[in-house]
Amino acid sequence: MTYRKTILCALFAASAAVFAGQTAIAAGEDTSAPPKKTKTTSECTSGKVWDARKNACVNAKKSDLSDDVLFQAARELAYAGQYENSIKVLGAVRDQKSARVLNYLGYANRKAGRMELGMQYYKRALQADENYILARSYMGQALIEQGKVEDARVQLVEIRDRGGEDTWAYRSLLQSLGGVRQY
Repeated sequence: MTYRKTILCALFAASAAVFAGQTAIAAGEDTSAPPKKTKTTSECTSGKVWDARKNACVNAKKSDLSDDVLFQAARELAYAGQYENSIKVLGAVRDQKSARVLNYLGYANRKAGRMELGMQYYKRALQADENYILARSYMGQALIEQGKVEDARVQLVEIRDRGGEDTWAYRSLLQSLGGVRQY
């Protein structure tokens, strides 16, 4: 699919969501709000996730939970600061080449202090989907942490140019840059 078709599809989807009275979500599954806390973060450890059907923590790798459920659990763990658990759960997702999985592997590794590994995952996420603006936002934040502010601004422009100016990904990176648009 060409870049133009991708943007048109995204605009159509966003318009449909707004028309339906729903909030359009940046980058697919991520919203501006942190994920709701569940028993995954309060009770489960060592790469386990809460399985509501079994009413228990289960080993993510041995579970029959869907990729979406595992991804949301990994995202929840990452936002809760449980980076190693998040990485373990992401390892159980069947689609290891998806941009969202690669992006959160980048996020969790970066936050765990493995900046270079995190950057490698962000780059892989963008190779999987160059329009995955959340990876661009997190990569930009990592670049700022490394003192590469101009490179972070490049990611901000990329987000804008890919139709993401009204998204959390854009606003978050802009705020990290001090709230100043300098392109």
